[in-house]
Amino acid sequence: MNNSYSESYKAAGVDVTAGYRSVALIKKHVERTKINGVLEGIGGFGGLFALDKNSFSEPVLVSGTDGVGTKLKIAMLLDKHDTIGIDCVAMCVNDIICAGAKPLFFLDYLAMGKNKPEKVEKIVAGIAEGCVQAGCALIGGETAEHPGMMGEDEYDVAGFSVGIAEKSKIPDKLSVKKGDVVIAAASSGVHSNAFSLTRKVFNIDNNSSILEQRFSELGKTLGEELLTPTRIYVKSIMELLSKINIKSICHITGGGFYENLPRAFGDDVGALIFKSKLDIPPVFNLISKTGNIPERDMFNTYNMGAGMCVITSPENAQGAVNLLRANGEKAEIIGEIIKGSGVKIE
Repeated sequence: MNNSYSESYKAAGVDVTAGYRSVALIKKHVERTKINGVLEGIGGFGGLFALDKNSFSEPVLVSGTDGVGTKLKIAMLLDKHDTIGIDCVAMCVNDIICAGAKPLFFLDYLAMGKNKPEKVEKIVAGIAEGCVQAGCALIGGETAEHPGMMGEDEYDVAGFSVGIAEKSKIPDKLSVKKGDVVIAAASSGVHSNAFSLTRKVFNIDNNSSILEQRFSELGKTLGEELLTPTRIYVKSIMELLSKINIKSICHITGGGFYENLPRAFGDDVGALIFKSKLDIPPVFNLISKTGNIPERDMFNTYNMGAGMCVITSPENAQGAVNLLRANGEKAEIIGEIIKGSGVKIE
């Protein structure tokens, strides 16, 4: 039995025994994520994962790290913490699949003003659910108390994921050419980007009660809409890559279309996106109307209903759409690659 205890440290604001209770509570959630390759459970100084190199000719490790951003403010105001971990996983694994990498494992870092084990359990339960959706293992993490630096009810969470890809099968953005097709897999809403603007639009920091307001356009409260977890596209994109030649993949995050799509092709071509082909969720129209946000700024800030985009040749386009749909995605052809540069939306 662990007899670690410090009355002096507790008086300074850090209760180490709360950390031990947190670990005990999260073990069952971590266990859900166990996959082949995991060598030991949580509690060591490092997470151990055995790489199956025999399945790859030239294995390439792909890593990604991210946080949830100020979406956490919504979770804190509503005291709802069981889904925010899904966002943390999503923001990392959705990035590394753009390199054609299958996520292997994930680690989280949770900083809190005060360690409240039951809250930690809810946050980590969400992280575990995200890992299950992504098919990767949660092999470690860190929970830290920061008294005097954060309020007792405040916290921040970030994550780190590693995946593996066959070098010869990594999508090559320089292969994208004029006439290729842009396909979107629908988002679940705002995802985990642009919450500083969203909070400003609805004056949430000064009027948190608006989160409990039900909007007819949404069919739910604003808080429920904004806390909808980021969609995780790992399994559908991995299936797509195994069946169809995909030239490039783009995760539409902060910066929207104008910042992210150009990262998915060379400087000698551009993308033309047709607004009429996008299934824009009502929340974006509500944000635009409430905040008087110009259309260009909306497309330069939000995903506008397209959480993940793939680029392929015209002959493969419909097959890609059909396969994404068969794997649970709402997918549509939304644009094409054109001569020029950057992104045009019409």
